[in-house]
Amino acid sequence: MTDSADRDAVIARVRDSGPLDVLVVSSGIGVFGDALEQDPDEIDRLFRVNVRAPYHAAVEAARNMPEGGRIIVIGSVNGDRMPMPGMASYALSKSALQGMARGLARDFGPRGITINIVQPGPTDTDANPEDGPMKDLMHSFMAIKRHGRPEEVAGMVAWLAGSETGFVTGAMHTIDGAFGA
Repeated sequence: MTDSADRDAVIARVRDSGPLDVLVVSSGIGVFGDALEQDPDEIDRLFRVNVRAPYHAAVEAARNMPEGGRIIVIGSVNGDRMPMPGMASYALSKSALQGMARGLARDFGPRGITINIVQPGPTDTDANPEDGPMKDLMHSFMAIKRHGRPEEVAGMVAWLAGSETGFVTGAMHTIDGAFGA
């Protein structure tokens, strides 16, 4: 296991994995609450995990990735929409991934390497269980009134990793039951 807040450890993990055809980066943490009261060190860690780790992992993977490689980063619909208070730092970190993908798509495109962001909405995980305390509020924003299933997100990731997506890059792929609509 690698601490995603440790830049050098992230780079070493990717480098030591050898040439990759596909890299999926799914590091992410949340720090929630009143922005005026949050611990600045916790916010800095959030940015190290949510923004810096995906950037450094993507760049390191691209160094030895063959033509046609795929880089997929798990972001969040909160990069597009923040419907409740207390999540500004999280939303900022997920919006930053969008700019990263657009920029790296230009850098890696000449080698046929694609980079895309998958932006799930509420998804039934240990961190955000469907029966959790925010269920009713989150579902009130959605057209499909349920949490997404991990296998639905994984299906989108698998599609983006496939050979039929060689022309799909620098894009955000939202899977959120219309949470952000």
